[in-house]
Formats: sequence, structure tokens, C-alpha cells
Amino acid sequence: MSREILLVVDVMSREKNVSKDVIFAALELALASATKKRFHEDVDVRVDLDRDTGEYSSVRLWHVVPDDVVEFPARQIGLTEAKERDPELELDDYIEELLEPVEFGRIGAQAAKQVILQKIREAEREQILNDFLERKEYLVTGTIKRMERGNAIIESGRIEALLPRDQMIPKENLRIGDRVRAYLSRVDRAGRGPQLILSRIAPEFLVKLFDLEVPEIEDGLLEIKSAARDPGVRAKIAVKSNDQRIDPIGTCVGMRGSRVQAVTSELAGERVDIILWSPEPAQFVINALAPAEISSIVVDEEKHSMDVVVEEEQLAQAIGRLGQNVRLASELTGWTLNIMTEDEADQKNQEESSAIILQFMQKLDVDEEVAGILVQEGFGTLEEVAYVPLAEMLEIESFDEDTVNELRSRARNALLTEAIASEEKMEAPSAELLAMEGMDDETARSLASKGVVTMDDLADLAVDDLVEMTGMDSERAKELIMTARAPWFA
Repeated sequence: MSREILLVVDVMSREKNVSKDVIFAALELALASATKKRFHEDVDVRVDLDRDTGEYSSVRLWHVVPDDVVEFPARQIGLTEAKERDPELELDDYIEELLEPVEFGRIGAQAAKQVILQKIREAEREQILNDFLERKEYLVTGTIKRMERGNAIIESGRIEALLPRDQMIPKENLRIGDRVRAYLSRVDRAGRGPQLILSRIAPEFLVKLFDLEVPEIEDGLLEIKSAARDPGVRAKIAVKSNDQRIDPIGTCVGMRGSRVQAVTSELAGERVDIILWSPEPAQFVINALAPAEISSIVVDEEKHSMDVVVEEEQLAQAIGRLGQNVRLASELTGWTLNIMTEDEADQKNQEESSAIILQFMQKLDVDEEVAGILVQEGFGTLEEVAYVPLAEMLEIESFDEDTVNELRSRARNALLTEAIASEEKMEAPSAELLAMEGMDDETARSLASKGVVTMDDLADLAVDDLVEMTGMDSERAKELIMTARAPWFA
């Protein structure tokens, strides 16, 4: 029978164009499935098939688990009982018992046949998918083969892809037989149906369409830095020229608007604003909000936001219909944008000044006049009062040297008091967090100060969150989070 097995493997490998290892693995599963039918219980069976001789052996397995968690006696065994059989056994080990192999001639059962065919189909599909992904074709072009519950199944060569209803451009009416383009957003290897998941609303789709229409982008002369979309209605892209001789906006628009119109047609009439990218965040925001004219901008680095001040008559244009313009500008630039009129800006400044004056009066124990002078001179925090160079504070005409030294001393004492109070409130990092591989005391204390005191707390964080909290590089953040999550998968 061993020669027969090797012959079957060789023939099926040639016919289906899949590796022999895949056929061997499918046969092992089929043999294991047939062997299990001997038992009335749900047992764990493994079949090992020799790739050279075709000989195979079957073993029954019991997983060694703690005595109090034995749920399936047919497949599990308690540690105490396992050690009675073999004192060297430990948790998570397996006890093996050799079984009499089933005859190969009896594998004609339909269930076993289905296992083999299913594995071969999966291997064929995986091979086709890998060949496709190796070409790095993120812009997929194909024909709608059928519609399933509003989702479109698209055929592209030998590949089937899924365009979900929620990834279609709103009000777009796609039909069977239509030829469409879409962006490859992800690969789903878990499902049995189409594994390529497409999108026509992703900003990346817009970028890929411009890559197609503007040769200068592929040549590296132009670069699309970011994109934002309100699918089917309006979009913004930020472009940068890597060659001073090239006008990035004009090049993307094309002769008589031909290039941008081609993109707009593919996007069901979506209007595209082409914005000049700038390394200066404030200037980039001004460009992104065009055609609205900006009076002034106040940048808050800590909150990663900007207060954008416009004249009253420019307010509606800056915000856009239903907030569309400011929303797209915010997505494009990555900054939170607060649009306000000059009167609103003045009112906000007055409120902030009043709050700072009140803080100075309370923390420094000074009257409103002294606190007002500090705010008027540009001081906004206790840290600035405490640690701004002495020479700068001595330039304030209203204060003599004794007053300045007293204010600095009071500010430092207030900061020290706040730090002590914060330390007392702060929960200490747990022992497991401190002992975790890759963790150090300073990082653990820094995390505890932000409410991350256990490994589970750390495991719940995203990489970006941890980087923002600690300032560490993303690679180390990823390693720490994966270490914290390891017990989840144990």
C-alpha cells in the first residue's frame, strides 16, 4: 500500500499543481479522520506519513493539564494521573499511544475524500493568491461576476475578490458585468469565499488612481503626501514636488483638467481639491482650508490642535457644507482644527487669560494686579514663572529683583506640592509589570503615573498609545505589548 500512496501523491500533485507536502498533509488528516471513527468519543489522533517510503503510523494523544481543568477525558489527562504513567511528564506534554493503522483501501469513505479535496482546493487558491500578492497590485481591476446581499463579487483573472456594500461609493449603482476598479484593502485568509477584500471609498484608492493618471508620480518627481475623502462628494490630496521645475498642482490637474477629470469620473463625480503640501504645519493647514482666507492660527503642540481664526464672512466657507471642508482638512493634515471668528477668538483668549490669572492668584498667593502683569508679559504656567531665565523676568518693569525672586520661589514650592500630591495619588506598578521581560523601573513608573499598572493594562494599549505615553520607539513599544499579551495566547 505504501507504493500506492506515493503514486497517488505524485499524480495529484501534478494534476492540481500543488506541492507534495500539501497532499501528504491532506492524507494524514484523512487517515486521522478515518481512525477516529473507530472510537465513540471525540479522541485526538495524529497520523505520521513517511514522505519517502509511504509508510504511516497512528497515535492517540492525551494532553496533560492541571487536575482541576480536565473537561474532556477522551483527549485530556490530569497531571497526577499522567505522572503515575511517567514521572517525567509535565503540564502541556502529550501522552502517546500507538494505534493499529487503518487500511489504506478503506479510505474510500466520502468524508476522507472530502478532506483531501478540500485541502487541495485551499492549496490551489493559496498559490494563486500568493502569485497575485507578489505582484503588489493594490489597484485591482475586474468584472462583477455576481451580487450577494448587496456585496459585489469581482473576478480579476483567476482571482475572486469581494467588494462589500459599505465599501462602495454611496449612491453608486453597480451591476453584474460592470468593469470596476478598487483598492486592495486587506487579505482575509480565514474565510472560505473570496479572500481579497476591496474598497472604493478608501483614501488609498484615490492615491492609486492619481498614480495611474500622473506618470510623474511613478517617476518620483511628484509625491502624494496624504489624502482625505468624503466618498462620492469631495476629496483632498496633498502633493509635493521633488523637482523644482514641476508645478505639482498643475501636473495633477493635467491639460484642460484631463487627469483630475479621469479620476473624478472613476469616483462617480467626486470633486478633488489638490493641495500644495508644506513641511510647516500651519501653512499646510492654510493650504488645506483653501479657498477660505485665514486671519491667524494658534498652534497647540501638546493637544495637536490649531485654533484657526477667520473673518465672519469667511466662516461658512472655511467650515464647508455640514462641516465637510474643515473635516477633510483635518484628516488631510492630521491636526484637530477649531474654526472660529475673530470675536470668538478674542472671547476665548479672555477666558483663558482669566483662568490663568485665577491660577496664579491661588498658587502664588498674589493679587489680581500681579497675576495680570504675569499674563500680560506672556507667562501661562507655573513652570514658566519658576524656570524662565532670571534675566528675562527682571526685564519686567513692574517687578524689582526681590519680587521676581519671591515669585520664582513660590512657583517652585507650588510645583513641588503638586508633584508630591500626584505621587501620593499614583498607584504603584504591579510586581508582574516590573518583572516583565523588557521592562525597567523608570518605564514602569511612567506607565503607572498614566494609570497603566498591570500587564493586562499594558496589553490593552495600542502601539501608538504607548509611544505617545512614553516617547519610546514603536519597535520597543510593540515588543512590550506583545510580551504583555503573551499570557492571553498561552
